[in-house]
Amino acid sequence: MNTVSVIIVNYNSGSLLVDAVSRVIRSSIPVEIFVSDNGSIDESIRLLKETVEASSRIHIIENEVNLGFSQGNNIVLPLVSTDYLLFLNPDCLIESDTIEKMLEALSSRSDVGMAGCLILNRDGTEQPGCRRSIPTPWRSLSRVLRLGRVFKKCDFFQDFNLTGTPLPMQAVDVEAISGAFMLLRRSALDRVGPLDPEYFLHCEDIDWCIRFTQAGYRILFVPNVVITHVKGSCSINRPIFVEWHKHKGMLRFYRKFFLVKYPRPLMWLVTLGVWLRFGLVATYYSFRHLFNSLGLFRG
Repeated sequence: MNTVSVIIVNYNSGSLLVDAVSRVIRSSIPVEIFVSDNGSIDESIRLLKETVEASSRIHIIENEVNLGFSQGNNIVLPLVSTDYLLFLNPDCLIESDTIEKMLEALSSRSDVGMAGCLILNRDGTEQPGCRRSIPTPWRSLSRVLRLGRVFKKCDFFQDFNLTGTPLPMQAVDVEAISGAFMLLRRSALDRVGPLDPEYFLHCEDIDWCIRFTQAGYRILFVPNVVITHVKGSCSINRPIFVEWHKHKGMLRFYRKFFLVKYPRPLMWLVTLGVWLRFGLVATYYSFRHLFNSLGLFRG
């Protein structure tokens, strides 16, 4: 049976990293694990070394600085020689048969280059982003203005996240999946190329999905394989930092794929909207931090 290489980029994930690796190592098919640590200052790597039994299947790459998600993954690629790779977040909890089931789904179709599964929050609800359409500037604007709620029966105004739609009964093609869990065929990755290193955090997964599609590959969503993602564990203490890179990534994504497709005035409006949104979000987090420090805010 094929060995799957599992690549995990870690940054201050604490004991969740240990949980994630421990579950992967118990997979029902052969795996090798590469943990690319982006200069963590917590105890996650020490805990991993102390808790998980030493194994030739576990490789730890300790980067001196935070390279970001894209480069943290890309730095591992020259070390991997298997036909299939799983890019997994350090706060994702899988089951022993998760990778085996996903490999069966991916390998059964030669036209599929990337596959994702159903990702749940800790409360059991579906996590937005595990199945979605490409967030074009228009779709993003419709989402911000909540036009989908006003024009519920018109697809033109619908959200790019498919979370509110019924789950399919079997594996289906989608435009994009979540970067928290991406199983790739190595031959497809070699043809498409690695993650765009210009993204530091967020939007690099959607970028990759578009590039895979442009190269002629299908992207598969497998609803009967379920994992849990403890979202935000690595960045919960730095929300403004995360939002900065998220909004910066949005602009790179829009300019890279839509600048020549949309009227320039509209792209200016999109750029303005992105930075206005960042300003509002950053202000919110700043005030929340201030109120927390004064004991005036809870939640």
